[in-house]
Amino acid sequence: MSYEYNEAIDGPLVTHDRATVVAQLKARAPDLTILHEPEDLRPFECDGLSAYRTTPLLVALPETEEQVESVLRYANEKLVPVVARGAGTGLSGGALPLEKGILLVMARFNRIIEIDPIASIARVQPGVRNLAISQAAAPHGLYYAPDPSSQIACSIGGNVAENAGGVHCLKYGLTVHNVLKLEILTIEGERVTLGSEALDAPGFDLLALFTGSEGMLGIVTEVTVKLLTKPQSARVLLASFDDVERAGAAVAEIIGAGIIPGGLEMMDNLAIRAAEDFIHAGYPVDAAAILLCEVDGAESDVREDCEKVEAVLRAAGATDVRLARDEAERQKFWAGRKNAFPAVGRISPDYYCMDGTIPRRELPGVLAGIERLSVEYGLRVANVFHAGDGNLHPLILFDANAGDTERAEALGGAILELCVKVGGSITGEHGVGREKINQMCAQFNSDELTLFHALKAAFDPKGLLNPGKNIPTLHRCAEFGSMHVHHGALPFPELERF
Repeated sequence: MSYEYNEAIDGPLVTHDRATVVAQLKARAPDLTILHEPEDLRPFECDGLSAYRTTPLLVALPETEEQVESVLRYANEKLVPVVARGAGTGLSGGALPLEKGILLVMARFNRIIEIDPIASIARVQPGVRNLAISQAAAPHGLYYAPDPSSQIACSIGGNVAENAGGVHCLKYGLTVHNVLKLEILTIEGERVTLGSEALDAPGFDLLALFTGSEGMLGIVTEVTVKLLTKPQSARVLLASFDDVERAGAAVAEIIGAGIIPGGLEMMDNLAIRAAEDFIHAGYPVDAAAILLCEVDGAESDVREDCEKVEAVLRAAGATDVRLARDEAERQKFWAGRKNAFPAVGRISPDYYCMDGTIPRRELPGVLAGIERLSVEYGLRVANVFHAGDGNLHPLILFDANAGDTERAEALGGAILELCVKVGGSITGEHGVGREKINQMCAQFNSDELTLFHALKAAFDPKGLLNPGKNIPTLHRCAEFGSMHVHHGALPFPELERF
């Protein structure tokens, strides 16, 4: 199975001479930093999905909007594809470069422009780290809610591109629910404002369309996010279960009881052991699964909700329920969960992180299905996920040097197709990128893909922004046998030009 850009499937790209492109860009933007030597390009070959690598034609590191505009106008004129990149922490290959294209790295757009405590908003450049927003807002008693596990490093621009979530997204939403306004540049270099500082803006909701579009519609130059008041109190309960499916069923019981936790996370035994060995969070290493449930708000409400949650958990079959004694233990419980990915990296030569979403009611059955697939493919799977909103992160353990890569990819694809089968999605917060483009053919039909391509063409008619990612052509879907074709012909061949 190949997830690489394939010209025969995804459309041809014009070949450009590196030296010529560098010279022409320098002529248009003399102060623009451009990397083009092989040793300078190598660090940009991959994002967090490091199994796939491509060396870009060159790397542009703009510091001003004018420089970004110059790059985009040049690319549009000369038909050079452009891939935008933030901090490089993405996990779906969305920021992987093209060897025939410009990699536009927005890391130097790292300024917090304004924290407005009265309006409870922050205006920031796209290269600002997620956690830095909360750190800047903290003196005002405010914070930015979405908190991906990579928040210490990931950029807000990348969060917008992938619609990132985090452990507290159940109650406070994903990036799309916390971004108010974007300043973007189109491939033609036109400056456009999407959304507003108010709760709504006139016209079509292009802000929501753009969030999660993976750099395929334009380049973000500024982000306005809403800030929340820090809750008066936050407490975490850790529940142990001797059965993974019983733990999964408990998730629906909590929500069904009318309680919306600030965070509701689940880990199975393999993930528990890895995290405990790495972080020493105090996890019960003999448990088949644990649930971390955080409730926050006013002190009296939190105390009452904790009692309700504990009762639900015990009724659902929890063998033990512990309430974090203090803030230090609460932070330690979350540290174990947030470091689960690197922890698993310590027990396996390689691992492949998936990102599917399912209805909560299907959680027990899907966990059983993942176990069956793990046995079928002969690879261990550690389950770590945002249980409250059904966002699964199965970690497939394998050894690339032993030739397990293709088997790991196939198992990952089978897990995602299982998510689709039960009414879910192939992604919750990591995006599609290059990794899941084939599974898009399993989730969407030809009419839906036609609409996606039409939206893409409205913003980027020449198909220069991040081509070969996110939206498969109908040719690709036919090639991989995941979509019905009529009498050997594609139903919409005219779309293959995109």
